[in-house]
Amino acid sequence: MLALSISLVSCRETTDKAKDAAEQAGEALEETGEDLKEAGEDMMDAAEDAIDNAAEAGEDAMNSAKEAGEDAIEAVKEAGEDVKDATKDAADKVSEKAKEVKEAVKN
Repeated sequence: MLALSISLVSCRETTDKAKDAAEQAGEALEETGEDLKEAGEDMMDAAEDAIDNAAEAGEDAMNSAKEAGEDAIEAVKEAGEDVKDATKDAADKVSEKAKEVKEAVKN
């Protein structure tokens, strides 16, 4: 009877230990799942930030290129106006000289 009693106690202790171990394993799996979920969320946040930063950098580059193009167009316009003014001045001088020569020939 004593052996049977000891055997039952030993089986109960083993069952309790197995139950505790299973609970601990379940808790560890749950914590691991939560950690993985959190790591995935952090990774998604980082990816979103990287995409936002890349989009912003692309937009900045496009704006800079647009501004540079506008500056170049303005510079070409100004140069064209300078050439136009210089050509008009030169034509006026030639016309003046032609008049002077004409007057000098007449006299």
